[in-house]
Amino acid sequence: MRYIELFAGIGGFKNAANHLAKDTDQNFECVAFSEIDKYAITSYKSNYNADSEIAMGDITQFTSDENNINQLPDFDLLLGGFPCQAFSLLGKQLGLEDERGKILFSIHELLKEKNPEFIVLENVRNIIKHDKGKTLNLILDFFKDHKYKYINYVILDSKDFGLPQRRSRIFFVCSKRELNIDLSENSIIDNFNSIKNKSLQSYSSVLDILEKNVGDKYYLSEKIKHTILDGGSKNFWSKSQIDLSVARTLTATMVKLHRACQDNYYSDDFINKGISHQETHKEVLYKKPVRRLTPKEALKLQGFNDDFFNNAISAGVSEHQLYKQAGNALSVNTGYALLHYLFIKLRIQDL
Repeated sequence: MRYIELFAGIGGFKNAANHLAKDTDQNFECVAFSEIDKYAITSYKSNYNADSEIAMGDITQFTSDENNINQLPDFDLLLGGFPCQAFSLLGKQLGLEDERGKILFSIHELLKEKNPEFIVLENVRNIIKHDKGKTLNLILDFFKDHKYKYINYVILDSKDFGLPQRRSRIFFVCSKRELNIDLSENSIIDNFNSIKNKSLQSYSSVLDILEKNVGDKYYLSEKIKHTILDGGSKNFWSKSQIDLSVARTLTATMVKLHRACQDNYYSDDFINKGISHQETHKEVLYKKPVRRLTPKEALKLQGFNDDFFNNAISAGVSEHQLYKQAGNALSVNTGYALLHYLFIKLRIQDL
């Protein structure tokens, strides 16, 4: 099955498809990818054999030239995670008024000319409620206008697929043919749990990922702990907790060290002895060693292995950029679970 990955980042869908090709008899071949961040492209190329893939770069510029589209090989499946900042709870939620929100519709010519059989796209869950549901309806109508007969979506959370991180995302699934399938969260979870001998990285707790010995630069000074462990002000207050066995959603800005109500922090007591300080008074925590996640740990929480981190570092990608890439990435295991359900379990390509 030939596919392209749009808004690829560090290739979460590609990573998932590679695992599927390894674990099953279904071949997945990536023929092109689009990404504008030069550091993400470096991480991508340092980890995948992308020599035969067309690097589309900025998809809006690429699709503005009909010759570019004509030169693309035909493909069966379009994958991607279109920009979510415009719809995220953490952003201004401008949605389709934001240029990043309009990027989805830039693939109009691509869909019209190449007419892929299937589409699987990911975004933040909040897109469902954005603008009182109008944004969701616009997106669904967009697919309908391109003659997709099956158009549906499902909410999936990374924590249900062997990655101890609360990361709830919406996945749109479209097909040119009518499908009578059960696209439910429970069905996808049940199928994932039934798969034997998965080549994925899977963990039951963050403790399975956290390294016991890391550099001093990852530890919080006593001074900054006062800010990070604070719950905020009366106008914005949220309970700050550390040592969560299932991590909070990773953010692309985690390098900035947000408060412990938003980012993930861990004490040496938890890492080395399993003693959690979730409810410990912050005055006590000020004097205890507490650290942030390392970029390698952040990538592992998204399903990328040690080799991925090492290859990116060797290619010159900074840890600062790797934090950003981990926060923006599609969780590999979640992508794997959905693609396996659709193309291995249900074999919708054969229906």
